[in-house]
Amino acid sequence: MNIEDLRIFCISLEGVAEKTPFGRFARRYDSILVFYVLDHMFCFFNIDDFTYVNLRSTPAEIEKLRLTRNAVGHPLNRSLKHWIKIDFGKDIPDSMIYSLIKHSYGIVREQYSKKKCSKRHCR
Repeated sequence: MNIEDLRIFCISLEGVAEKTPFGRFARRYDSILVFYVLDHMFCFFNIDDFTYVNLRSTPAEIEKLRLTRNAVGHPLNRSLKHWIKIDFGKDIPDSMIYSLIKHSYGIVREQYSKKKCSKRHCR
């Protein structure tokens, strides 16, 4: 997995912004690059320790991946119900990681598109 390729892939998705928001909490988090859609995180990784990526997911998908893949770990933010950590270079190929990122993006986009629309009374 190449850090710049992953970054370019994430920002190529419609409406995505990137930030490093966690440095204000602790200096050791200055290097966490976060990708947002509709102002909500869907993917993040450490640019100084590019060995894993954290992704938003569903509880069912997280459970399935944990049971079938060694590359799955506990996410940095410890929200085990909705986030998953994928270690690079193990038993999940890069192509699958890109698919999981796109799925993560879709989860967040769908969830928060509905909320924004309901505030505006859309149909």
